[in-house]
Amino acid sequence: MTCSFFMVVFVYSLLISTFGVCRETVCIESERETLLKLKYNLTDPSNRLSSWNASINPNCCHWDGVVCNNITSHVSELHLRTSFPDFDDNLPYPLGEEAWEEAWEEHTRRAFGGEINPCLVDLKHLNYLDLSGNHFPSTPIPSFIATITSLTHLDLSDVGFMGNIPSQIGNLSNLLYLDLSYVANGTIPPQIGSLSNLLHLHLSGYDEESLFLENINWLSSLSKIRYLTLSNLDLSGCTLPQYNQPSFLNFSSLLTLDISEISYHSTISFVPKWVFGLKKLVSLVSNFNFFEGQIPNGLRNLTLLENLDLSENSFSSSIPHWFYSSFPHLKFLDLSGNNLQGNISDAFGNMTSLVTLDLSYNQLEGPIPTSFGNLTNQFEVYKKIATLNFYGNKIGGELPISLGKLSSLRSLSLSYNQLRGNPFESLRTLSELLYLGIDYNHFEGVITKDHLTNLTSLYEFSAPGNNLTLKVGPKWYPTFQLTYLDMSSWQLGPNFPSWIQSQDKLSYIAMSNTGILDSIPNWFWKTFSQAYFLNLSHNHIHGELGTTLKNPISIIAVDLSANKLSNKFPSLSNGVGFLDLSNNSFSKSMDDFLCKGKEKPMKLEFLNLASNNLSGEIPDCWDIWPYLLDVNLQNNNFVGNIPQSMSSLIELKSLSIRKNLLSGTFPTILKKTNKLILLDLGENNFSGTIPTWVGERFLDMKVLILRSNRFSDHIPNKICDMSLLQVLDLAQNNLTGNIPTCFNSLKTMTQMNKNYTVISVRLWLKGRGDEYKNFLGLVTSIDLSNNKLVGEIPREVTDLNGLMFLNLSHNQLSGHIPQNIGNMGSLLSIDLSRNELSGEIPPTISNLSFLSMLDLSYNDLNGKIPTGTQLQTFDASNFIGNNLCGPPLPISCISNDKSYDHNGKGNDDRHGVNFFYVGMTFGYMVGFWIVVGPLVICRSWRYAYFHFLDHVWFKLQHFF
Repeated sequence: MTCSFFMVVFVYSLLISTFGVCRETVCIESERETLLKLKYNLTDPSNRLSSWNASINPNCCHWDGVVCNNITSHVSELHLRTSFPDFDDNLPYPLGEEAWEEAWEEHTRRAFGGEINPCLVDLKHLNYLDLSGNHFPSTPIPSFIATITSLTHLDLSDVGFMGNIPSQIGNLSNLLYLDLSYVANGTIPPQIGSLSNLLHLHLSGYDEESLFLENINWLSSLSKIRYLTLSNLDLSGCTLPQYNQPSFLNFSSLLTLDISEISYHSTISFVPKWVFGLKKLVSLVSNFNFFEGQIPNGLRNLTLLENLDLSENSFSSSIPHWFYSSFPHLKFLDLSGNNLQGNISDAFGNMTSLVTLDLSYNQLEGPIPTSFGNLTNQFEVYKKIATLNFYGNKIGGELPISLGKLSSLRSLSLSYNQLRGNPFESLRTLSELLYLGIDYNHFEGVITKDHLTNLTSLYEFSAPGNNLTLKVGPKWYPTFQLTYLDMSSWQLGPNFPSWIQSQDKLSYIAMSNTGILDSIPNWFWKTFSQAYFLNLSHNHIHGELGTTLKNPISIIAVDLSANKLSNKFPSLSNGVGFLDLSNNSFSKSMDDFLCKGKEKPMKLEFLNLASNNLSGEIPDCWDIWPYLLDVNLQNNNFVGNIPQSMSSLIELKSLSIRKNLLSGTFPTILKKTNKLILLDLGENNFSGTIPTWVGERFLDMKVLILRSNRFSDHIPNKICDMSLLQVLDLAQNNLTGNIPTCFNSLKTMTQMNKNYTVISVRLWLKGRGDEYKNFLGLVTSIDLSNNKLVGEIPREVTDLNGLMFLNLSHNQLSGHIPQNIGNMGSLLSIDLSRNELSGEIPPTISNLSFLSMLDLSYNDLNGKIPTGTQLQTFDASNFIGNNLCGPPLPISCISNDKSYDHNGKGNDDRHGVNFFYVGMTFGYMVGFWIVVGPLVICRSWRYAYFHFLDHVWFKLQHFF
């Protein structure tokens, strides 16, 4: 027994001394000094390497990012990666862009920079080096890294190096993992082909020249490769074969292949067929490649696939029947962003290994098959299903009850379809569900607490745009705790929903148009002070915010528009970026809100106070709000001129002060706001001329509205320098002179506009004022109506073939309608009425196939109205007040089998007396007295005749 005891002690001691068991790993002093030298040359703006301090902790094996070998104590791994921001796309406009910039700035503050000290090569036992995501601009890739032959893992992706990758990298013969994605702007050396032990190779983000394509066959040497990423490459100079496998992709053991976002020399409209020969593939990613037609049959050869991503292509067929039985191991399937059609097949139930299914953004229709739940009953095959995404299709019908049997489901998106019924009859049992999106369907019905009780894991719920009613008692509190809630268009009122007080983790709250007829309770602002988005618009919320708001509003984005809030404006913290209080009844002065109690510049970017009862002069303290991008004060009762301090808003992009009582000349203080995209000064009392500097300073302007003021003199030619202009509205002023001939310099109006500008503006189109929002980028319009413009319509206007709305009515324009008006193929509406235009209507006007409104009334036009598919459908009133004939007018054009010139003369009688008209005049006189003579003589005939005319006139009035 004693011998056994000593044997145990001996073995224990041997383990300690030989293998370091239970012995703390202490770094080697020389390697610690190397790490300190490395730190010295790095810039570390966020002090992430603060633990690299020998005086505080001499054991470098405990320093952040350092891993030592447990046995030898040598430094074996350096984890110095800077991760990119995990950004939330749900932030509201315009704060999403700002939040992304802030997240990127935060990444930049954390990223290492400076230089990499050559002493790194002294770490002779280093096998893992990750420097990815850092920032080494204008720095060549250190060639000495290629001498650290002990490396098995090297990640230099996204580091911003400049120049070529050193050819010496081929010396790292022990490498198993190499990531050079987005590393340099130089070439990738063929010596990488000598890394015969590589299992993982990632080369995303290079162009043809960088890939050294004339020698790309070096890839064929990597016979052990298992994971290959070639995504986001520009192979435009390389004619990749479509049928035979390229020699440089002769990887019989390849497990994963990423060929997403590949650009080819000539467009390949289908998946290259050599891919189908890689029969050991476990993962295939080929998105953003614009492949067309059917999902290729060759994919059925890849029976070992566990991950298949064909998203963001142009496949347009239905999903083929073989698809459902060819992939018995498939766990992750992404077919989103195509144009797939037809019904979702019951055969999806055969795909028994699925964990994630994404069919979003297609054209699929029909009901969701019941087989999802039936297979669960029979074989429990869906016990692992976690994500189902049907967003943005045409799926209809009611949800099958069997969906409630997918007990492991964690994310379900049904948004933007045509589903109906009460969704919670099917979904009420999904206790593991974390995210539920049912936006913009045709769901309807009453939701009770019993429908929601089992949804205990729910933390994101998005359900606007339905016709649902939540009917719960005043003491009901949900069993779940949400972070995201959108129940817009539900019926939640009339009382403010008290149950929301329990959801104090909410960061996004949207309850717009929910029938609330209450005031905001006292607890609300404190409970949700950490939220970033609040939308309670289009309700009937009343009262004064100051009575419930004990602290300044600190929510980043607040939309309380279209309610009945009154009295004073709320106070804001410096963190608010978006505030919409439009369409309320605020009437107190803006001075307290804008000017008082502000010790430092406010960060607000979007301010909408339109359609309130504000009066007096606009306060003059805008220098406190230097970050404003969008200001909307329209439809109030402001007087005076724009205050001087608005010149400090140098970042301003949109300013709307339409429909007030402002006066004076064009505001010169706007000269400094040269980033303006939209300027709406319409429906005020501004006077004087439109200054030439408007065209010189506002080169980014897309919308300029000055209508319904008292501007006079001519339209300055400098307006033509605003080449990005989409909407020009100068109507209802006192402008004189000619229409500028340089309008064809407005380049945005010469082509179909595909740029989206997210702004709101009222446009007078087709004679009606409409609010255009979010899709203004699709609208192009020129309105110069109700002025005193003279001269001809410049033929240069016909170069604007991207113009959709043109209104030149109620002026004094003369001459002919330009003959090339038919070139303006985008026109939807033309109004040239009440001018002095003469001549015939150009026949080319028939080419305007999209025209839905045409008004040429009250001019001096003559001749036949051209025949076209559109023109004869317009009302006759659009042509009256001229000398026109032909449909839609009831006046026929008499030809009498002869061809008439513009003066009405027959071509065979151009000289002397026209006996046709002599005979017609004589016949007219005889006929006149035959009819009128008896009426003059006989009173009873006269009464009967005029009674008949009155009856006919009444009928005609009723008809038209």
